[in-house]
Amino acid sequence: MKSTSYSNIHVAIIMDGNGRWATARGLPRLAGHRAGADAVRRAVEAALELGVGALTLYAFSSDNWKRPPEEVSSLMKLFRAYLEAEKPRCIEHGIRLEVIGRRDRLDPNLTATIAEIEYETSYGRALELRIAVDYSARDAILRAASRLDARVDVTRERFARLLGEAPDVDLMIRTGGEQRLSDFLLWESAYAELVFTPRMWPEFAREDLESALLEFSRRDRRFGGLPAPNRKTVIPADVL
Repeated sequence: MKSTSYSNIHVAIIMDGNGRWATARGLPRLAGHRAGADAVRRAVEAALELGVGALTLYAFSSDNWKRPPEEVSSLMKLFRAYLEAEKPRCIEHGIRLEVIGRRDRLDPNLTATIAEIEYETSYGRALELRIAVDYSARDAILRAASRLDARVDVTRERFARLLGEAPDVDLMIRTGGEQRLSDFLLWESAYAELVFTPRMWPEFAREDLESALLEFSRRDRRFGGLPAPNRKTVIPADVL
């Protein structure tokens, strides 16, 4: 039975290490990206089973356009193939899929596929799945700032709506051993708990997500305040 212990939790993952995973095995980088797509499927299934409310995956940053054109083209084709293959699964399991980031630089066929899966999964309530493609948090903040009305008092809530009303990130995970945010959800991650793992993304499994959630459950989140007297860490029984 699916747990609801983390139903209000927004997990964000920087999926790093595909290329290094492939290189270490003498494989082309594309093989690493294909293995990474399988890891995405596992992570989504695990998030659904563990009752996570929202999952945002960093698939392609705006800076990734600097990579060789052949690799970028292969990544985009792989992404479109993933969306087409996963659409029936998303509909069946109540997963609402949304792609965040710029779309004006994407191939029209890909943007059409994105629009189709977003529409056909829009009624999903079991899991909010967001995939960041051609995404830059700093650019998103700049775009939101450019839409501000000088005649209206700016609040955090209003500014967040300009960013797309994304829920604050509770848990940020980065695979691959690096320890930085790489321009990902900077506004939303103001009080995110950070978990860095040396495991390469193609190796990421349900146990890794479950372990990160358990670590999250053990942390004392004070949001700038003081700890409550005699506060005890509560760990959901179903993850012990």
